[in-house]
Amino acid sequence: MGSIGDGLRRCSAAALALPMLISAVLITGCTEIRNNPHAAGAEATNTLFVPFRGHSPKYLDPTSSYSNDETPFTYQVYEPPYQYHYLKRPYELIGRSAVEVAKPVYRDRDGRELPGDAPGETIAETEFIIRISPGVLYAPHPAFATDPGGKYYYHSLRAEDLAERYKISDFEHTGTRELTADDFVYSIRRLATPRIKSPAFSTMSEHIVGLAEYGKKIVAIDRELRRKLDPTDRDLPFLDFRQYPFPGTEAIDRHTLRIRVMGKYPQFKYWLAMTFFAPIPWEAEKFYSQPGMAEKNLTLNYWPVGTGPFMVTEYLENRRHVLSRNPNFHGETYPCEGAPGDRELGYLDDCGKPLPFVDKVVFDIEKEAVPLQAKFLQGYYDSPAIERLDYGTGLLVAMGDDKKTEKEYRDKGIRLPTTIESNNWYIAFNWADPVVGKGDTPERQERNRKLRQALSIAINWEEHIAIFERGQGAAAQGPVPPSLFGYREDGPAAFNPVVYTRGGDGKPLRRPIAEAKALLAQAGYPDGRDAVSGKPLVLNFDYQNTGPGSKAVLDWYVKQFAKIGVQMEVRATDYNRFQDKVNSGSAQIFFWGWLADYPDAENFLFLLYGPNSKVRTNGNGENSSNYESAEYDRLYDQMKYLEDGPEKQRLIDQMIVILQRDAPWSFGYFPTSAAAYHQWVSNGKPTQIIRNHIAYLRVDPQLRTKLIAQWNKPVWWPMPLLLLLLFAAVLPAWFVWRRREQETAARTLARTGGAP
Repeated sequence: MGSIGDGLRRCSAAALALPMLISAVLITGCTEIRNNPHAAGAEATNTLFVPFRGHSPKYLDPTSSYSNDETPFTYQVYEPPYQYHYLKRPYELIGRSAVEVAKPVYRDRDGRELPGDAPGETIAETEFIIRISPGVLYAPHPAFATDPGGKYYYHSLRAEDLAERYKISDFEHTGTRELTADDFVYSIRRLATPRIKSPAFSTMSEHIVGLAEYGKKIVAIDRELRRKLDPTDRDLPFLDFRQYPFPGTEAIDRHTLRIRVMGKYPQFKYWLAMTFFAPIPWEAEKFYSQPGMAEKNLTLNYWPVGTGPFMVTEYLENRRHVLSRNPNFHGETYPCEGAPGDRELGYLDDCGKPLPFVDKVVFDIEKEAVPLQAKFLQGYYDSPAIERLDYGTGLLVAMGDDKKTEKEYRDKGIRLPTTIESNNWYIAFNWADPVVGKGDTPERQERNRKLRQALSIAINWEEHIAIFERGQGAAAQGPVPPSLFGYREDGPAAFNPVVYTRGGDGKPLRRPIAEAKALLAQAGYPDGRDAVSGKPLVLNFDYQNTGPGSKAVLDWYVKQFAKIGVQMEVRATDYNRFQDKVNSGSAQIFFWGWLADYPDAENFLFLLYGPNSKVRTNGNGENSSNYESAEYDRLYDQMKYLEDGPEKQRLIDQMIVILQRDAPWSFGYFPTSAAAYHQWVSNGKPTQIIRNHIAYLRVDPQLRTKLIAQWNKPVWWPMPLLLLLLFAAVLPAWFVWRRREQETAARTLARTGGAP
């Protein structure tokens, strides 16, 4: 009896197995395997979706924030006095929270005002009188919330009051107030705080009147405030900078800010476009200084308070961050003029429309490059890297390497706009070296100059770009990149007559090797041998990379020198050792580069200014080639005090001609940078200088929704095949099992005589 019951149950289970398997296959086929990091339907909203790599931004406090991965947040939330015109190149400063860029006022040692063209050495102090735009409001925040009697709701909290509060939205009341000049005064004073490290303090203390002394004063005040506290305490008394003035900065009235700078420092205006000078309301610091706030990460590093187009509304550490439209944003419109060619590229289509275009920006973490790229290609991210331009360059290289990849990117309409940004790579000749440097006699100086010129012709940077940069770059004619004032298409910065001639199309054409060999012979090394001793000319080349990919590059350099008979001895080292050799002036020839701190030609020309020599400054200067030219230095001393204009352009032209003649560098190349966007994203002009660019980006949610659906359709064709295979595998087994069960039942009945 028991065995018959068990057999019947096994039979029932087997009978059900086939339909269950079929159902499982059908359910799997009908269900899309999702890797979309966003909720269903999110693609139809007016939201920009981008990833962030590795970890959450560490500092969103504008006093301490300086890292590249923090800028997508800080520059959207905060508004320093100035910004760069989004489209114009060379870059042009315009007002942001300020009405306009202030014209500096120069004064002598007695405080008398000097004319704008006064010699730089006569200027004891520069004043920047900055008019702040009236009517600008801060984004809603509980720090500003007051009751009907004007008392702040949340300025007298206890730790226990934060029991159920972990984020800013957990506070019921919010408020706002108008931006004033005092907020900028507060932020500049706060650069001196010892409670966090400000990367700008050391530099600014050398320029802003009284800031260095003020820093020492604030350290003493802070020490007294925390005298009775344990060094590990995170709850610190409110350090109210309103109580501690210093002469370098003051509010003349509610909307007028004065900053005093020692001497003449034309580049100071660029600092005013950085978030170090963004306004900080005292109410925010008071709010965040209360007990228990730091423990719950309720600080400016997580929840910044600004007047910009966006505000942080979600902060899930190492998971997701959200910027939402600031409902109090004072308004700004998309520009109606730009650089040549911008109209043809569609960058002016949104002329005059209000910013920002998107309602929300969602940042989701992606720890690995492969899934990030997969999700971008599926359309789930609008850009793979909103704050960097190397990702787009990588996509361009991938297209050049593989036709299938190129077709996929083109079919999907991926936009990869390129630019030549403010950075360069070059080969430097050490001016302190007796062979390739300046030389100790007039005769030797002329010989060494011709040697450097010969090598500059021989090193074919166009070939280097084609092979190692996959065509993503432009050969440099001088030290100044195309994106900066001082570079003119019809000027010396765009054509080096020592290394190039004009081709039939008017473009630079590298001089033939025969001319390089002739210069080498004039230098005293016919066919690469010393004309007196007959010994081969052997030059040492230091390179800052010892990785597996460096051999091909180094072999290429050896071949360049060999084209004119010069032997190269490669000395590849790790970066630390390489720096030591450059700083001590012991490297003969070496490869190096520079990324601009700010968009000014001075930031590149100072790399060849004699007083900045590594040897003369014990490694502290940035003139790594130790180049010295009395003529160049004299022109530089004049140029560094000038604002952009005809006189500055004239001096830059003269300086570049000197450098081309002396050839302290083989000028190398300017690498191409490329942004990456899907076709439904508009206005994505590539830049590494402009950081508040997200407000200018516009998305087309309808197009995005349509294309994501097309690109991610469930694949149905394997379903019939899978069903057939299942039938083929299961059916014979079922028949075998069925036959065995019947035989077992028959034997059982025979043994029992058919008794029930």
